[in-house]
Amino acid sequence: MTVENPTGPLGGHLDDDDYPAYTMGRAAEMLGTTQGFLRAIGEARLITPLRSEGGHRRYSRYQLRIAARARELVDQGTPIEAACRIIILEDQLEEAQRINAEYRRAAESADTTAAT
Repeated sequence: MTVENPTGPLGGHLDDDDYPAYTMGRAAEMLGTTQGFLRAIGEARLITPLRSEGGHRRYSRYQLRIAARARELVDQGTPIEAACRIIILEDQLEEAQRINAEYRRAAESADTTAAT
């Protein structure tokens, strides 16, 4: 069943990974970390939380997954700045691999078309 005009406090954002649904306190609680940790990874520009009308930080599920990865690295002894850089590089590598795979598919498709 598809809902065209969802109602309620989230207004259809329940499946939106980028919707800033979590306050800083709730995000820290969910991650089992401190609000200071979230501030630190924000200062390192790993994630940039959106701000509510009152100026409070709000985090999305996607941002919480990134923060969880940072916490995992920090818990293993990686300095927070290095953990943030590692995650950024991992993300860049994943994007480069995705683009490379697209180019390969396009090249294979062009080869197949040219051969017929």
